[in-house]
Amino acid sequence: MSEKKGTKISLKPIDALLGSEDRDKQIEIRLSKLHGFKNHPFKVVDDEDMYQLAESIKENGVLNPAVVREDGNGGYEIIAGHRRKRACEIAGLETIPAVIKEMDDDEAIIFME
Repeated sequence: MSEKKGTKISLKPIDALLGSEDRDKQIEIRLSKLHGFKNHPFKVVDDEDMYQLAESIKENGVLNPAVVREDGNGGYEIIAGHRRKRACEIAGLETIPAVIKEMDDDEAIIFME
């Protein structure tokens, strides 16, 4: 009787997923320097879930950084993290951790989905 060998699963480290150069670009960004992506497909609503997220951020901080790109005017456009930004505002924070990525509009739209 032959023995079946299990398939080994290897998990990639976070730097491999984000790219080490992107990981180095994680910074704290003032909320006032952020604006939403034009035609962002998801709505940000101040509902019960939003207030729960704000409470979680007060207690634990932002666990996943927002993903942004420079807008060329000294600010940043949010690619992912619109709800986290709003929850930070409600929680009374002035900054949010973010990873800066270089991408065009098409890449940004694909990244959001």
